[in-house]
Amino acid sequence: MYETAVLIAGAGPTGLTLALDLARRGIAFRLIETAQTPFAGSRGKGIQPRTLEIFDALGVIDAILAAGAPYPKFRMHCGPFSLRAGSLATFKPPTKSVPYPNLWMVPQARTEAILRERLRALGGQVEFGKALAAFTQDAHRVVATLSTGEIVRADFLAGCDGGHSMVRKSLGLRLEGETIDEPPMLVADVEIEGLDRRDWHLWPLAKGGPIGLCPLPNTSLFQFTAKAQTAAAGIEGAVHKATGHRIQRVAWSSIYQPAARMVNRYRVGRVFLAGDAAHVHPPTGGQGLNTGVQDAYNLGWKFAHVARGGPDSLLDTYEAERLPIAAAVLGLSKRLLKTRSIRRGDATNQLALHYRTSPLSSGAACGSLHPGDRMPDARLDDGTRLFDHLRSGRAIEILTPAGPRILIRPDGYIAHIGATHFAEYAGAPTLRLRPRHN
Repeated sequence: MYETAVLIAGAGPTGLTLALDLARRGIAFRLIETAQTPFAGSRGKGIQPRTLEIFDALGVIDAILAAGAPYPKFRMHCGPFSLRAGSLATFKPPTKSVPYPNLWMVPQARTEAILRERLRALGGQVEFGKALAAFTQDAHRVVATLSTGEIVRADFLAGCDGGHSMVRKSLGLRLEGETIDEPPMLVADVEIEGLDRRDWHLWPLAKGGPIGLCPLPNTSLFQFTAKAQTAAAGIEGAVHKATGHRIQRVAWSSIYQPAARMVNRYRVGRVFLAGDAAHVHPPTGGQGLNTGVQDAYNLGWKFAHVARGGPDSLLDTYEAERLPIAAAVLGLSKRLLKTRSIRRGDATNQLALHYRTSPLSSGAACGSLHPGDRMPDARLDDGTRLFDHLRSGRAIEILTPAGPRILIRPDGYIAHIGATHFAEYAGAPTLRLRPRHN
């Protein structure tokens, strides 16, 4: 019987983020994935600013930025006429407090590959072709049986295994909510001849429903989107009929039914849910992958703290903090879908999401900062930036020469504002830094 601290089921962006966070903290884990090979499609291609900050802390931001590009402008095609319109995303220059202000496009398969590469560099790996077949739990451990017959005993189990989560179903939890009153959609990655890659092409009046072709950065592919019934007789025929262009290759395709659903519990004993296993989103607003990554980043440092002897009650704050976030994000995604708005920006960048009502947030506001808020980046006395130090995975205490201390959690949110020194997090020394005053 193999023993580990955390067994992670599912190696998509959520499971990979959790594994990376545990690996950099030296916490033992196993990361298993039912599929035999890595995911190959573009599905969750939009990476929000807050997720870019997490990827900075995990040491992959340079690779993510190199693999992607800003979102292109739309080009509307109506018969022989075409018109260039606005972009899905706003464009803002970086600032001292927000170094990554814009939505960034990276095909999901490439994002996952970058996370796997970083995990390997830290000594971890994805175990493909190993499904979670069954598990039991008691007050002290989870005992899991894998599809290979192997038995794994873990302190905790994290179900990051997607919308059809075996972990969620085994717990008897349901995704509550609604199926969006929209027809099933088809998404595919295609090579297509003669189409300008500078724009996201839309044929809003195509017979059977709108068709979109979005160029995927650093590839020869476009992401094709349409109602599934539009391409019922074949993607190639549907595209040629609507656009006059011919598809040379279909690299990947999938059909999905837009839905907005979530569970009412994130923790059952020693078992936790994260990502699509806990909440499924319509694609509007690019919230699904990003919310899952942030679930994992919230949970990782708490697992580490408990593994080092901290109180198990800290893990209760995972549900207390993340469940309301998922509910708010699902509401936003539904509103965007119903209004058909292409405007994004501050409403979807996830920088304003906070944990102000969390039991881990204490003290008083300091200017615009509140306990529970995301801590903005800042220049420090030694010339470094605050975000440079967040890569350590430790809590950080900002010492101001006049005014309150600010204690920042290992995940970059403010735990405490006040004059009294607060408890340390994650079983590691708290870094004490001084901001630069110009």
